[in-house]
Amino acid sequence: NEEDSGAVASKTGSGGERLYEIGKSRYVSVSEFKGKPYINIREYYEDKGVEKPGKKGISLTADQWDRLKSLVNQVDKDLKKSK
Repeated sequence: NEEDSGAVASKTGSGGERLYEIGKSRYVSVSEFKGKPYINIREYYEDKGVEKPGKKGISLTADQWDRLKSLVNQVDKDLKKSK
């Protein structure tokens, strides 16, 4: 497990969720709402020394997350073409 080995850096958010940094003040996390898991990609802001989730971001269902992962290779190809 990458997290157990320390290979994946993360921190704990104000709601107890794991935050995985993907850029300056941008994180990926997993949360639960009405008994269903959601993957959140969101900008955070600092309030009195505490990082809090901002309004800018997106929440994906598990099915949407799986679909996004299945598109990674194609998106990478498109990205390389645009460089």
